[in-house]
Amino acid sequence: MHILLGLLAVVVVLGLAFLMSNDKKNVNYKAIGIMFIFQILITLFMFETGVGQWVIKKISEGFNKLIEFGNVGIGFVVGGFELQEGGVFFFNVLLLIVFFATLLSVLTYLKILPPIIKYLGWLISKVTGLPRVESFNAVNSVFFGQSEALIAIRSQFHHLNANRLYIVSASAMGSVSASIVGAYLQMLPPQYVLVALPLNMFSALMIASVIAPVNVPKEEDVVDIKNVSKEKSIFEAMGNGALEGGKIALIVAAMLIAFIASLELVNALIQLVFAGVTLEDILGYVLAPIGLLMGISPGEVIQAGSIMGTKIVTNEFVAMLQFQEVMGGMSEKTIGIVTVFLTSFANFSSIGIIAGTVKGIDEEKAVSVSRFGMKLLIGATLASILSASVVGMFL
Repeated sequence: MHILLGLLAVVVVLGLAFLMSNDKKNVNYKAIGIMFIFQILITLFMFETGVGQWVIKKISEGFNKLIEFGNVGIGFVVGGFELQEGGVFFFNVLLLIVFFATLLSVLTYLKILPPIIKYLGWLISKVTGLPRVESFNAVNSVFFGQSEALIAIRSQFHHLNANRLYIVSASAMGSVSASIVGAYLQMLPPQYVLVALPLNMFSALMIASVIAPVNVPKEEDVVDIKNVSKEKSIFEAMGNGALEGGKIALIVAAMLIAFIASLELVNALIQLVFAGVTLEDILGYVLAPIGLLMGISPGEVIQAGSIMGTKIVTNEFVAMLQFQEVMGGMSEKTIGIVTVFLTSFANFSSIGIIAGTVKGIDEEKAVSVSRFGMKLLIGATLASILSASVVGMFL
């Protein structure tokens, strides 16, 4: 029964994307079908096979070891603060981003990551028939943040029409960067965070390909990774990566302060009119029907919906902090579905980040992003729902 419900959720999500499509006649159904099969196979492999569970365990152990290394550096700088459970959130979670961003920068400088990303993108393009730039960008978005992923394809921007720009922007918003995954793993169950990474990559491509279908001439379908890293030495790469990670950590901290405080203000204003009602309660009821389709039980759907809604109107960190407080009283299925939904950048603030990045690359194309900003958020949110629905079928 839960598999049929999950399939219904997939049909509803793709149907909503189809209603938003600006070129319904040219939707690449074959590519969407192939990517959906990939999602099913990945989820089955990771959840239903001994080898898949072993892979998840080893990846989790690898991340935990990296987190230990990161904590040594943090401990040296902020010695005296409590870094274990219950410690200061900025030191305990956010500063890990500095170390992970440094690692990514070094791996990019050493030309280890770029070829891997390029050829994974090429493989996806070859199997699905989607353009190479869009496929490369989808894989790249799993490793790098929204801005960095778009900057990596800046040399191809002159080839991107409005539909292609929508797809690369949706991929950037629908995924999360590897530099932040370490922080997520400190807050949520690792197996669901890790499965969300490939699922969200395919979901973002699927939804975006329905909303903005593309047909790219071969001469324009080229990926250039020669100038991905501008650093002249490994030490410069480490330094730039650390600075970038520090900037991300500070930005996340500033956004958390702003959003959590603003949420409290909004709740206080709502309660002047409706005593005991919060924005989270309202969002819970709004998203309850979608939550039921995703496979969340009726007894938990309002609470889960409020957390998912909080993520959309604020950001994933605010929602994760709220989710941590109630996770202990929820079923494993609900925990898995909500975790996968939260593991993406699909929120209002991401519209500004993407529009600002595109403006820095090409001012004319930034106008297009501003025009489809809300459509971008809706598409990325549908992608999160799609990934969570697929996971719900196997929990």
